[in-house]
Amino acid sequence: MNKPFSELLDLEGKGAVITGGAMGLGLAITTRLAEAGASVFIMDSNASEAEAACAALSQSGFTAYSAPCDVSSEEQVRKSLTLAEQKMGGVDILVNSAGIYPRMPLETMTAADFGKVLGINLTGTFLCCSHASRIMKERKRGGCIINIASIEALHPSSTGMAAYDASKGGVLTLTKSLARELGKHDIRVNVIAPGAIITRGVYSQVGQGDSPEEQKEQLKQLKTFMSRMALGRMGEPDDIARAALFLASDMSAYITGSLLVVDGGYLIS
Repeated sequence: MNKPFSELLDLEGKGAVITGGAMGLGLAITTRLAEAGASVFIMDSNASEAEAACAALSQSGFTAYSAPCDVSSEEQVRKSLTLAEQKMGGVDILVNSAGIYPRMPLETMTAADFGKVLGINLTGTFLCCSHASRIMKERKRGGCIINIASIEALHPSSTGMAAYDASKGGVLTLTKSLARELGKHDIRVNVIAPGAIITRGVYSQVGQGDSPEEQKEQLKQLKTFMSRMALGRMGEPDDIARAALFLASDMSAYITGSLLVVDGGYLIS
């Protein structure tokens, strides 16, 4: 029997884990999932920001928890997800939003630099998917995993982002592979590819090159990027949060292994 519309976006009784959920896109997603009724658990390397986000959510009447976690560490991921299961009675939704995006030209990038980006963006996503899906399978209630990639996984748009682009390309393919493997357990796995989104991190990087020439080039790239926006504006974190809510809810109950591009029309320009 079809659910009434009022129940399709209802996440009451669900436990949602959001990595990188203390700021930016992650916090916007955390807030939307909480508004839909889910208990939320923030896993973030910035413990103070995570605690502050939890306090604000709790003050608004939502159920929120947090744990400091470096997602590139399997032991920290395992401990954090075990705690999340204990606090919320299970993990029904996982959103992998944690990520870094340092700008480094190839000529100065070291193997350690490259490995750090992949460790957080790609390996971290894998580790969280692995441990969260194990919890979901043991409880036999199905589940939903949402990975955050980037349009850079589809069309690299600026120099100095090779490690980031490679990591997000890996997230895209990982998502499709896991969707095939976990479908038999009623676990849906999808990926969102955001375009240019205004966050604190983006603001901090614009015009912050090591030399006036680098700063000028960054601003030039930003203007070029903006000129290709079909909707004529940068995105906001809530634009991604709404997409995540759709994928986390029964509105998308028959969607898995899919890529949802949320880029204001950049890729079609």
